[in-house]
Amino acid sequence: MLKTYRSSCKQNITPASLDQYVPKVELKEYLKINDTIYEVDSRAENGMTFSRLLNYKYSDTLKKMDPDHLVALVTEVIPSYSCLVFCPTKKNCENVAEMICKSLSKEYLKHKEKEKQEVIKNLKNVSGGNLCRVLKHTIPFGVAYHHSGLTSDERKLLEEAYSTGVLCLFTCTSTLAAGVNLPARRVILRAPYVAKEFLKRNQYKQMIGRAGRAGIDSVGESILILQERDKQQVLELISKPLENCYSHLVEEFTKGIQTLFLSLIGLKIATNLDDIYRFMSGTFFGVQQKVLLKEKSLWEITLDSLRYLTEKGLLQKDTMCGSKEEFQNNFHITKLGRASFKGTIDLAYCDILYRDLKKGLEGLMLESLLHLIYLTTPYDMASQCDPDWMIYFRQFNQLSPAEQNVIALVGVSENFIGKKASGQAIRKKVDKNIVNRLYLSFILYTLLKETNIWSVSEKFNMPRGYIQSLLSAAAAFSSCVLHFCEELEEFWVYRALLGELTKKLTYCVKAELIPLMEVTGVLEGRARQLYNAGYKSLTHLANANPEVLIRTIDHLSRRQAKQIVSSAKMLLHEKAEALQEEVEELLRLPSDFPGLVASSTEKA
Repeated sequence: MLKTYRSSCKQNITPASLDQYVPKVELKEYLKINDTIYEVDSRAENGMTFSRLLNYKYSDTLKKMDPDHLVALVTEVIPSYSCLVFCPTKKNCENVAEMICKSLSKEYLKHKEKEKQEVIKNLKNVSGGNLCRVLKHTIPFGVAYHHSGLTSDERKLLEEAYSTGVLCLFTCTSTLAAGVNLPARRVILRAPYVAKEFLKRNQYKQMIGRAGRAGIDSVGESILILQERDKQQVLELISKPLENCYSHLVEEFTKGIQTLFLSLIGLKIATNLDDIYRFMSGTFFGVQQKVLLKEKSLWEITLDSLRYLTEKGLLQKDTMCGSKEEFQNNFHITKLGRASFKGTIDLAYCDILYRDLKKGLEGLMLESLLHLIYLTTPYDMASQCDPDWMIYFRQFNQLSPAEQNVIALVGVSENFIGKKASGQAIRKKVDKNIVNRLYLSFILYTLLKETNIWSVSEKFNMPRGYIQSLLSAAAAFSSCVLHFCEELEEFWVYRALLGELTKKLTYCVKAELIPLMEVTGVLEGRARQLYNAGYKSLTHLANANPEVLIRTIDHLSRRQAKQIVSSAKMLLHEKAEALQEEVEELLRLPSDFPGLVASSTEKA
């Protein structure tokens, strides 16, 4: 039989004494075809041996609802033990969670009933009173789905509930396997696919590796559900070795070697062509280069990358005096290169960003934030966007005439959006990236006005987790663009504007709550409580009495109250010191003052 062991290591344990301290958890791998379960066995002729037949009474209705016998498999372990069901898509996660709960008996509702109600209450608190329809139905049974459509607050609460045993079953996508440490007694793979792609060996191992909890269980089980047509492919999957690990430095062209070279030269780690080549020779890619790129040598790749950066205007080449040898070439970073480096701008977009900001100066519209939001909407998210054209057209018609002029300025016409919404053919070519990026700008603009991810999610028919990811990416990119502009004098007008926008995108709350949310430990809900209680500024919080705060604000501990007051005082002192320095700078006599210069000359 094929048995895999995982362990939970303690610190300062020598290999010789490892077995004495580390509990080993046996992992048993199974395959399920129809109603038969086979155990993976490397010694068997075809890699598996018969284990058992599923013994679960299915009604005709349940057979139609659950052809893969998921209910039978999960009820063998829950609620006493935990279980993960990996599904190919996000929608399938939600459907499977609902389907399983429809088939569970009411006895499951009684298991940790109060704790589950507390989870529902907490989910509503972090979502402004909103609760997903699916979770409302499944959590009372101890079941929830887990995928990127959830907000980060929802994920955190659900993960805590699962870790403490309040929830016993997660239906999830493959991302949970790699990103979150949530082990289970049993792991079920709904199908040997991730989306439409067949599982890779390392993905399979990563998922089944969630089974078995060191220190809790003595055994873990994985069950891969497959159809007869996939049997041969699955047998190859479970028997072949893990895929080799390769460098990805060259795959994403501008995010790899080019960004590395700009950093090396910007930080003056290596500025000479020969030094840069030697640095590359020591990288993982340098070691594997002959396997990954047979048609080019490492020297040629280095030269091509430096040539790309030079042609892009990010680097300049200097030839050392008296030397015509190519390897003696030195490079220095240009203003645009330093702006891209300081702003950590993806080099694929730095020239586009420069052009957009330059064009924006010609007709920057400050009546609303829409123009500025468009300029700071992440370029890389545009390719993932698939606009709903009816929503697009509806949002466009709600804009003011000045805001519609902004749309025309970036190169998208009302006629184009209208034709797309009505399904008409478009003859004039329009840049898809601009159109998609503008749509994302509409989402962000609406979000800043409404400050409610749930309502915006419904309005644009997009998952709330995606809306939150877009907001986070926009806040980060806005900060990057701010640093980019700080290095380029011609964009001075953007600096103050981008500073305020970054703050709004970061907090995405009503303007009056932003100063309170700068304080450590104060999130939106707490800021609203403080504001409603009369603490409307940093000064109010810095002068607050922690004991009064405890009595005034619900669910506020003494430690949290002291932390809020202490943090507010520190922030207030920092702001006061910054203002004092500014006053001293304004009152200081300029070093080039005419009389001062003359006096110095006379003394000399």
